[in-house]
Amino acid sequence: MSLRFGRSIQTAGLNPVFRNQNNRIMTLKSALEDVLNTTLAAVSGIIGKLEYVAGLREGGGKYTHWGLQRIHGQEATQKALAEAHRLLFLNILRTPLRTLRDDLKQSGVGGQSASQEYAASLPRKNLLPPDLGGGSARHFNSVLRALSSLVSNRAKTPPDANPRV
Repeated sequence: MSLRFGRSIQTAGLNPVFRNQNNRIMTLKSALEDVLNTTLAAVSGIIGKLEYVAGLREGGGKYTHWGLQRIHGQEATQKALAEAHRLLFLNILRTPLRTLRDDLKQSGVGGQSASQEYAASLPRKNLLPPDLGGGSARHFNSVLRALSSLVSNRAKTPPDANPRV
C-alpha cells in the first residue's frame, strides 16, 4: 500500500488518501460511514433517503452503487447499504407523523398536490429493507397510509382550522 499526499491536503491537516496495489483509492471511513455521511447527505429528507437506498436494490435484492463498490468493494458496500436501509426504516417508524409530513417537502416534493400524490405512491413502492431489525412491515405500511391520509386531509382543511398549539 502506498501513501499519496497532495500538498493542499497536507497543509490543511486533513487525512491522507491511501491507494492500494491496484491504485484504488482507500479512505479512512468505513463503508457505512461513507454511505451515511457522504452519499445520503446529498439526498433531502428521511423519506427521500429511504426511497433512494431502496432504489439501489436490483431485482435479486442486491444493492448496486458503483462509487461505493469501487472504493469499499462489493461485500462492504452490500453490508453498508443494507444497514443504512435498516436504520432509515427504523428511524421512520420512530418519527412522529407530523415530522414525516413536513419531511415530504424536504424529500423533493413541491406543492400540496404533489405532496399528496407522492405520499399516496409510497405504499406501492418496495421500501422495506431485507432485515427489518425488529420493526414490522405492518407498522411501516400503517405509517405510510396514515401519512398519506394526513397529507390528503390537510389539503382539504382550511389553514386556520387547525392552529398549531
